[in-house]
Amino acid sequence: MGAGRLGAPMERQGRAAAASAAAGESVSLDVETRRREPLRRRANSAVPSASGAAEGVRRERPGSLSGTASTVRPRGEGLRKRRPLFPWFGLDIGGTLVKLVYFEPKDITAEEEKEEVESLKSIRKYLTSNVAYGSTGIRDVHLELKDLTLCGRKGNLHFIRFPTHDMPAFIQMGKDKNFSSLHTVFCATGGGSYKFEQDFLTIGDLQLHKLDELDCLIKGILYIDSVGFNGRSQCYYFENPADSEKCQKLPFDLKNPYPLLLVNIGSGVSILAVYSKDNYKRVTGTSLGGGTFFGLCCLLTGCSTFEEALEMASRGDSTKVDKLVRDIYGGDYERFGLPGWAVASSFGNMMSKEKREAASKEDLARATLITITNNIGSIARMCALNENINQVVFVGNFLRVNTIAMRLLAYALDYWSKGQLKALFSEHEGYFGAVGALLELLKIP
Repeated sequence: MGAGRLGAPMERQGRAAAASAAAGESVSLDVETRRREPLRRRANSAVPSASGAAEGVRRERPGSLSGTASTVRPRGEGLRKRRPLFPWFGLDIGGTLVKLVYFEPKDITAEEEKEEVESLKSIRKYLTSNVAYGSTGIRDVHLELKDLTLCGRKGNLHFIRFPTHDMPAFIQMGKDKNFSSLHTVFCATGGGSYKFEQDFLTIGDLQLHKLDELDCLIKGILYIDSVGFNGRSQCYYFENPADSEKCQKLPFDLKNPYPLLLVNIGSGVSILAVYSKDNYKRVTGTSLGGGTFFGLCCLLTGCSTFEEALEMASRGDSTKVDKLVRDIYGGDYERFGLPGWAVASSFGNMMSKEKREAASKEDLARATLITITNNIGSIARMCALNENINQVVFVGNFLRVNTIAMRLLAYALDYWSKGQLKALFSEHEGYFGAVGALLELLKIP
């Protein structure tokens, strides 16, 4: 796989970095210095902790703990008093998709049910009784985690997504269902937690507690991996990824996760070297991510949804669009071990009018997918070699229902590293940031 010029990272690393990324500005990264001095990333210290924010709300409520009184209460009672009131949400507002996790309590007592206000019952019923919200909101029912215990309560964790351009409708729904009357603390991460903060406040009368998205990502993936997937493994890999008949999806036990290279593929891409749960650094990133694939497919094929773009790609032939090594050498480039089937120039055949006219929209979609995926895989491989890490975990919504990209990443890392690198994937690929935000809400000081 060839590596082109790296664009600026699309994931936020402070508000100034987000502005640079949006402008497509190049970034110079001193990898050696970062390796010697790994950053210890924590939630934004300029904002009070999530637990602190929640406590600030609770102190105004009758019956909440204050002063030293908590030290003489039984532990169980203290936990009940200090945890935030329902509903419990975690929100990750990305550049393309909003990811929402909602904890549905299943151990509500008769007394609690009697005291529960109608707006809270309405919210719970609305979120759990539907699998679609409007024309674009989706609850990923197959990802639901059952019988979790969080903050002393047992329940189910639901995973919901909708396009970021529909965020105003979500805020309006919050207003219509009187979220603000519940004194709900919304823990949110992602660039949209800044972009939409004022809208939450002025339209929905809701306060956002903003969290660093990379901190939330790490917390979320480690937590979800620890609880598993309803008795199954959360992590998996592909065996024989290049062979359609022999390819198998197999579970992987991430019992020794450190160090790992975490490749988060959203609208853009961030690559993290993780040494422990609170010791990691952002190695690099690229602006060529899932948003690039979808945006180019919209331009080249006229498709209107991510799923449609992937469906078209599944029927296309990228070799009609890309120039391969064999197109240049007539076969393999043996001296440097480059096989004839390797892509020498993405979209290189489109210089020919004849070949442009012969390429279908499906071929263009396939070539776009291969181009973006190859670029990500190439950068990830170089980062893994530089950091001396052999476990590479790919996450992010670009991988949702995207088996083509996952198998390509698995094959490419194995082939080009001569079996030294293993590509790993996770069932809840795009929701880890939202899970991390929920965990911050529930943090007990």
